Amino acid sequence: MVNKRSLFLIIISLVVVGSYLGYSYYTGYSGFPLDDAWIHQVYARNLVLHREWAFNPGQPSGGSTSPLWSLLLAGGYIVAFNPIIWSAILGWISLAGATILTENIIRSLNKDYAPGIPWAGLFIVLEWHLIWAAVSGMETAFFFVILLLVLWLALGFPRFTWLTGMLIGLSVWVRPDGITLLGLVIFVVFFNPDMRRNIWSFSRNIILGFLVLFIPYLIFNFNQAGTIWPSTFAAKQMEYQAATTYPLIQRIGSLLLPFLAGGGVTLIPGMIAGFCYTLRDRNPITASVFLWFTGYVFMYALRLPVVYQHGRYMIPAMVFYFLFALWGTTRWMGDWLPGKRTNLARVFWMTSIFSVLGLFFFIGCDVYRTDVAIIQTEMVQTAHWLRENTPTDSRLAVHDIGAVGYFSEREVIDLAGLINPEVIPIIRDENRLKQYINQQNVQFLVTFPGWYPELVKGLKPVYQSGGTISPKAGGENMSVFQWNWK
Repeated sequence: MVNKRSLFLIIISLVVVGSYLGYSYYTGYSGFPLDDAWIHQVYARNLVLHREWAFNPGQPSGGSTSPLWSLLLAGGYIVAFNPIIWSAILGWISLAGATILTENIIRSLNKDYAPGIPWAGLFIVLEWHLIWAAVSGMETAFFFVILLLVLWLALGFPRFTWLTGMLIGLSVWVRPDGITLLGLVIFVVFFNPDMRRNIWSFSRNIILGFLVLFIPYLIFNFNQAGTIWPSTFAAKQMEYQAATTYPLIQRIGSLLLPFLAGGGVTLIPGMIAGFCYTLRDRNPITASVFLWFTGYVFMYALRLPVVYQHGRYMIPAMVFYFLFALWGTTRWMGDWLPGKRTNLARVFWMTSIFSVLGLFFFIGCDVYRTDVAIIQTEMVQTAHWLRENTPTDSRLAVHDIGAVGYFSEREVIDLAGLINPEVIPIIRDENRLKQYINQQNVQFLVTFPGWYPELVKGLKPVYQSGGTISPKAGGENMSVFQWNWK
């Protein structure tokens, strides 16, 4: 039965998700803030309509990083539900689950933290990055609630090792990054005194439970794309390979900046306090949390150090940072000496945290609306033009493919390599891309001109979106070019 604390967080989660969606809708834009969200929608729709895992019907591909998320989205097409609302419902459930799990985990780690108001859960539900993720149409919120569920099992149910391992295996179906949870759980097993007597049996059960779902995942990818990982895995790394040439410390710093662009900046003292308490108490749970989110940042710094779209790849790590720092904050404040001045200091500190959180809540709401507006006025609008003004058998060379693939109803050749992995080795070589496009008998090139200056040189657009929001944000208009390079 849901207790009052959890019910309160569920209702607040619904309010904040509705606020972001409602503000965007009533200012004229309803959609997703990322073009990638439409990629998931294409796979989900084709799964229901054509019974196949494909972006272009009849062409199986591994362009969905998150097969399980696309499968959940397919439910909306089965019941003929608006895809934007359906994905938001899934995001709301994920966000609500994350707030409840965070609150319960911190209460388990800090027995002295037992307020009537679930402050830790409130922080999570009001943090704008997490709300943005919940209404993005992407798998991010679903992924971070699974992360928290694995941690909760490791904390509260240490002998459910098979279940924990299977949940980690399930997380890989949401994002390949989920494999890193094995390190977190095995660390807890090795350093938790309650599990030390059965280290090897617990570890074996976790790994076997993980393999039950991980091996089918590898087989699925191999059958769809000829590789054991989704084609998006290699495509993104190749596309942003130049970013790995910067000094490592610079890459780490840039990835950490989004953590502080919101309420997270107020948790720095709590993070420091949590680190000190972890060292002093030798707490394997909090140590695993700290090591996981710092290791996650380091992993991305090495392989994919990108911070665009508000650091969306870092949002799972942000959740563990918030959890760790909130735990440290509650421990630290609980150690303050009692008295009127201490009570005033607590009120002042909590007011400061939630004032910053509230300010960024409204900033994030406007950011979300702007992101949706850009996708709607550029990608979606261009896709509608293509559907109405090009022959039905046209082949389009496109970057980005999501909305164009969803609305244009034309065959798409992906210049980013997500559904055409043969593009990945030449993704940054425009001369070879030109040859590739010629070989594919493409009639139209659809992209932002600045992304491919050599490809569009000498070509005149037959259509340009004319949107005003993207240029105001420092971008440009999406264009359609008649492809006549031979």
